[in-house]
Amino acid sequence: MTGKKIVTGLFFSGILALSFPQDVYAQYKSEVWVADCGDGTYRNPVLHADYSDPDVCAAGNYFFMTASSFNCAPALPILRSEDLVNWSIVNYALKEVVPTDFYDRPQHGKGVWAPSIRCHKGTYYIYWGDPDFGIFMVKTDDPCGAWSKPVLVKAGKGMIDPCPLWDDDGKLYLAHAWAASRAKFNSVLTVFELNEEGTAPVSDPVMVFDGNDGVNHTTEGAKIYKRNGYYYIFAPAGGVATGWQLVLRSKNIYGPYESKIVMAQGNTDINGPHQGGWVDTPDGESWFLHFQDKGAYGRVIHLNPMKWADDWPVIGNDPDGDGCGEPVSRHRKPLAKKRFPIETPAESDDFNTRRLGLQWEWHANYQDTFGFTSDMGFMRVYGHILSKDFKNFWEVPNLLLQKFPAEEFTATAKLKVSAKDDGQKSGLIVMGWDYACLGVVKQGEKFVLELTTCKDAEQGTPEKASVLAIFEPSNKYEAGLTPNYEREIYLRVRVGKGALCRFSYSLDGKNFTEGGEVFKARQGKWIGAKVGLFSVAPYGKERGWLDADWFRIEK
Repeated sequence: MTGKKIVTGLFFSGILALSFPQDVYAQYKSEVWVADCGDGTYRNPVLHADYSDPDVCAAGNYFFMTASSFNCAPALPILRSEDLVNWSIVNYALKEVVPTDFYDRPQHGKGVWAPSIRCHKGTYYIYWGDPDFGIFMVKTDDPCGAWSKPVLVKAGKGMIDPCPLWDDDGKLYLAHAWAASRAKFNSVLTVFELNEEGTAPVSDPVMVFDGNDGVNHTTEGAKIYKRNGYYYIFAPAGGVATGWQLVLRSKNIYGPYESKIVMAQGNTDINGPHQGGWVDTPDGESWFLHFQDKGAYGRVIHLNPMKWADDWPVIGNDPDGDGCGEPVSRHRKPLAKKRFPIETPAESDDFNTRRLGLQWEWHANYQDTFGFTSDMGFMRVYGHILSKDFKNFWEVPNLLLQKFPAEEFTATAKLKVSAKDDGQKSGLIVMGWDYACLGVVKQGEKFVLELTTCKDAEQGTPEKASVLAIFEPSNKYEAGLTPNYEREIYLRVRVGKGALCRFSYSLDGKNFTEGGEVFKARQGKWIGAKVGLFSVAPYGKERGWLDADWFRIEK
């Protein structure tokens, strides 16, 4: 295993941890996807993981990126890079998704949508839209340290994708889009003025662009900038999987705006390409980070060069010179005259400290009964007590999950399962709209290994389970009125091209036995499929648990 855990940051999967200086962290290099080719070039995607709706800003020697996290917690990941190619995850800006009482249970597809991150006069700001509650903001002087408590800037339904602009005269504006699922209209962009603190509107919204023109349907993802006297709004249109990058420009913040398509799929196999953010490097080059929808793998991150022609941006390659580029698959790195360490966001975790790795998120706000880190060399996940009318895992909040990190990879976990009551189940899961889990279930004096699958989980479809093996417990000891049974086991899933998953198990960590049919992973609601750990207990029973010794992502 090549990976080491990052130790920087304030909040780790909802568990409060110590804050460390931003430069004190271990570099990690993935075994399964590295964008830096080591020869001065990079390949796309620069992050083959589901960092949906990315935005980026530059400050000092670093670039900072954040992305949508929806219902997962902690939320608003903070990634850092020196060259826009090599990224590490260093923090989360939100310990809990707000309002907390609503997000203490799974709210699939809701929560933190399409944030923007900006640095203004030494303070970092993130604005995001929650389509059910309104536009929120947090801020900090150190993106790797503590962020402020969220402020509800404007309450309402349907407001999404907000982005601030501090104008030359000191005024502050916010551009945003609208979600048809809540507002019952979309494809329009509006701008309103904020107070000096950025915490409340001081004007009504003004429509600055109408994509209901027969061409630019589903215009969203507004990112607003100013350059050479022009106001620019970067906004994808045409839909997530099939759209293009639209740019608007005007000499007036409220328009009218001219529009131009500046990047489309062209002759490439990179569909979309969808929303992102523009950033300049210290040597004056412009670059654009955006996402591509890859189904079960989520919305992966691409980096494209950007040049200017007649005060219009051109993103990617433009072989025919028409001002509309297409995405690159490989390109010269930014800041090519400098050398930076190759690193990637963390994946594997040895669970050797009380700080849970930043790759992990829960499927709802963390609660103490979910489980604990420890200084004893393992992470404990307690069984979630299922509802009386339980259908499937769509309702389970304490799934400890991380993003798919590559098109092909192997995830292996060394676990010790503990159970007192029959039906208590713990193990390894691939979660999405469809899911599959390899679970160790107590039945009488034995443990049964089950491969459980569920299709269309959101619709309440019941699970289907098949028995792969039956084991004796590794250990049994007295524990009050009922003895406790333990089973040490290694569980594995190999993910191949097309998100095809093959599960296997081992009792010695060396010889693995495959079982069950191949499962095709499927994305969740606005998020990619995820892999990780689970533990559940039947209604009316006490909690069993699993202790995770380690979790490894390898080839």
